[in-house]
Amino acid sequence: MRKNHTITTDDILIKLCHSLADVLSRATDSQIKYSPMVQKINKTSLKPDIGCFVLFDGGFTGLVVTNFSALAAMELYQNYMLRMGFTNSDLAIHHTADDVANILGELMNQVVGDFTGKIGRELNISITQNQPKMLALHKQIILSVDTNLDRPQVRRVSFTTASNNIFYLELAMDKTEFIQLEAFEVNEQDPDTIFETAYVAQQQNQPTSENKPTDNNNDNQDLLDQLGL
Repeated sequence: MRKNHTITTDDILIKLCHSLADVLSRATDSQIKYSPMVQKINKTSLKPDIGCFVLFDGGFTGLVVTNFSALAAMELYQNYMLRMGFTNSDLAIHHTADDVANILGELMNQVVGDFTGKIGRELNISITQNQPKMLALHKQIILSVDTNLDRPQVRRVSFTTASNNIFYLELAMDKTEFIQLEAFEVNEQDPDTIFETAYVAQQQNQPTSENKPTDNNNDNQDLLDQLGL
C-alpha cells in the first residue's frame, strides 16, 4: 500500500524560509542565509527598527512578520538599488526614509508572492495575500491573525545578510497537515520571472518627491489607527 505524503506546518515554514532567502539573495545579488534552528514563540510582534507584516488566506490562513535592524534594512535596500542601476548618490542615507520602507515592502511582496505561488502549486490550493505593510518603529507592536485559530503555531527564524546583519522572520498559522491522496503534476515556475517586472513595478509604485513624505505618513497613520495605536 502506498504511503501518503504529508506536509506539516513546519514544512510550510521551511518553504517560506527558502522563498525569503532565495528572493532576497537574487534581488540584492548577495547571500542571505537562515538559521537551521527554529524558535517556538507565543505571539508575533513588529519590533524596531523596521517591521513588516502581511496576511495570507485561502487554503490556510497565516501571518508573516519580518523585523529588520537598521543595518540589515539599509544593507538590503542599498544592494537592491545598486543592482537596479542606481548610484550611491541616489540612495537614502537613513533607514527611516520613505524610499527604504517602499523598497523593503516591494521585496517582501515578492517574497510572499513567491511563497504563496509555490505553496499553491505544490499543494494544489489557492492562497491570496494582502499588500505588505512596512513601518519604521520605535516600540514593539503585538500582532495577531484576525481569525480564530484552533491550534495556533508561531515560529521565529533568524536570517543573516552577507555583512552578518541580522533580521527575523515570524510565522503564525494554524497547526495543519496536507495529505496527498493521489499524485498530480506540479507546474514549476522560473525563479527569474519574479524579477522581470520588479523594476517597472517599483517605479510605478514610487511616490513623487513632492507628495512622498505626506502620502507615506498618512499611510503609516492609517495603519497605526487600524492597530489601535
